[in-house]
Amino acid sequence: MEKRETIALDGRAQQRLYVLNHVLAGELTAEQAGRILTLSVRQVRRLLERYRGEGAAGLIHGNHGRSPAHRTPDELRDRLIELATTTYAGVNRAHLAELLAERDGLVVPARTLRRVLAEAAVGAVRTRRPARHRARRERMAREGQMVQTDGSRHQWFGPDHPYATLIGVVDDATSRLTGATFRAAEDAAGYLTAFAQTATAYGLPGAVYSDRHGIFIAERNRAPTLAEQLSGKHAFTQVGRALDQAGIAWIGAHSAQGKGRVERTWGTLQDRLVTELRLETITTIDDANAFLPRFLVRYNGRFTVPPAEPQPAWRPWPEGLTGESVFCFHYPRRVARDATISWPGGPLGLPRRADGRSWAGRAVTLQERLDGSLWVSHAGVCLPLAPAPADPVTLRARDLSRLTDGRPDLVSRPATRRRPSAPSPAPISIPGPDHPWRRYSLRGR
Repeated sequence: MEKRETIALDGRAQQRLYVLNHVLAGELTAEQAGRILTLSVRQVRRLLERYRGEGAAGLIHGNHGRSPAHRTPDELRDRLIELATTTYAGVNRAHLAELLAERDGLVVPARTLRRVLAEAAVGAVRTRRPARHRARRERMAREGQMVQTDGSRHQWFGPDHPYATLIGVVDDATSRLTGATFRAAEDAAGYLTAFAQTATAYGLPGAVYSDRHGIFIAERNRAPTLAEQLSGKHAFTQVGRALDQAGIAWIGAHSAQGKGRVERTWGTLQDRLVTELRLETITTIDDANAFLPRFLVRYNGRFTVPPAEPQPAWRPWPEGLTGESVFCFHYPRRVARDATISWPGGPLGLPRRADGRSWAGRAVTLQERLDGSLWVSHAGVCLPLAPAPADPVTLRARDLSRLTDGRPDLVSRPATRRRPSAPSPAPISIPGPDHPWRRYSLRGR
């Protein structure tokens, strides 16, 4: 039998040693010891036999001090530590486990990865704050009942690149990111793009929950005008008009905590998306927008939760409306007499009407769509626009004074304009002595 000079007993072995000594002294029976140690009588007798034969060392488990058979190999541990401190530096543990499986073929559970890095003294990337008590609003029961939207200004492409803004739409019931786009700053075009993506992929939500940014509500502290009082509606912004036209209710939050679903999404994206953009060496907004669809598929597969009710609440488009014509910029215009409307880039010509009537004087809506095309809408009909023709050319006389080979030069040349001479003063006419005016003036005296 192998002799051990030093024996280290854990708490459980020490308790068993204490109870078994009382059994051997005749102070306790095997049944009483089993109730104290929560063991069967048979197991107590086995421990007594091992204690008599091996002493206190017999109470230690046989695998004590041995490496587990399923222990992560040292080569793999070194590889994980190397990747976590070089290629994937700054990545949280759960995200790191996913990236290792996708990009390097190393399938390691997040719990195992966390333990390996902790044993190697690799500090955690993010420390969780203690939870604060806050009354939480229950999620919507059905997907599509309400979405939350916001914009996050962040250094998405790394600390050496300028700030950019990610605008996203998150479903309240499932936390699904239904639409997102990068913009240089938070603007109406970004929100219209995200709403258009949501409507195309899923449908129209019942309501939108956002902050009270000026993009959604125009001059909220201004008193309503007379026209607004008569119509019962406040003047819309471009985004507000699009939501109203699509039949989507708008709810304004009074605090950031009110729309916590989308706020927590920004925390996850600023951790994961920044890392993946860096790994893909993406540093421009256009490249990031091209990468977003692939990222959203994996993101939604990881973080989407099932709704309380499986039946979705997304609505189809009403008849006569399309996402391209609603989620764009609308400008009211009055058609000129020459069937054109004004535009900063130059007048735009309207196509011929199907009924043959004139456009002149009619109130129309100019649509600047997200793809840059220009359309005009009137009475439920949308038509594409094109730049108007140039002003009519003024007809001028041909210059036939030059001859070529005895024949007139048929090339049309504009006649040389001569500077008009100053008009000669009109002659002064002095009435004669027998002029009726003189006779009339003499009689008046």
